[in-house]
Amino acid sequence: MQRNETSDDDLIAAASTGDEAAFNHLVRRHADRAHALAASFLGSRNDADDVVQDAFYRAWRALPRWRPGEASFSTWLHRVVVNLCIDRQRRAKLRRWLPFADVEEPASDEAGSDQRVEADRELGAVMEDLQALPERQRAALLLSADGEKSNAEIGIVLGVSEKAVESLLVRGRRTLRAKLVAREGDVR
Repeated sequence: MQRNETSDDDLIAAASTGDEAAFNHLVRRHADRAHALAASFLGSRNDADDVVQDAFYRAWRALPRWRPGEASFSTWLHRVVVNLCIDRQRRAKLRRWLPFADVEEPASDEAGSDQRVEADRELGAVMEDLQALPERQRAALLLSADGEKSNAEIGIVLGVSEKAVESLLVRGRRTLRAKLVAREGDVR
């Protein structure tokens, strides 16, 4: 953060008095990372848009109760995003029982090269593997992926100890590695 840049706590204090410009500044500052986390967690940019919008709505409503120094705004926001993603996935599991769940998305009209198709297939397989992980393992991996959050901060977001985060990361990585090795063995 630059020296002359307003802190999150100062922006929150201003926004809690109704200063929409201060809140908009908070949104601009944190929306991209929140969206990247939600999109990675859910595998859908559209669903991520909804989650981030809901997270910032909740932030707006929570501003009057904000206590500076308890947690950083970004840590709190990431926790809200992860919880909303988990809730959304649980609701999606229920929707699978509805008759329209089997309707497929229309195919893209874009023609791609064999390399692009293969890269998309590999990425799709990795995303499926990631989506198949237990929620907390997936959240821990996604929060640690950009290297911005320490294990202690991830623990705060997930509501677990730092040791539990380390365990979640190890188990998640081990599972993903095993699935990759199995997939590569199927190709050979």
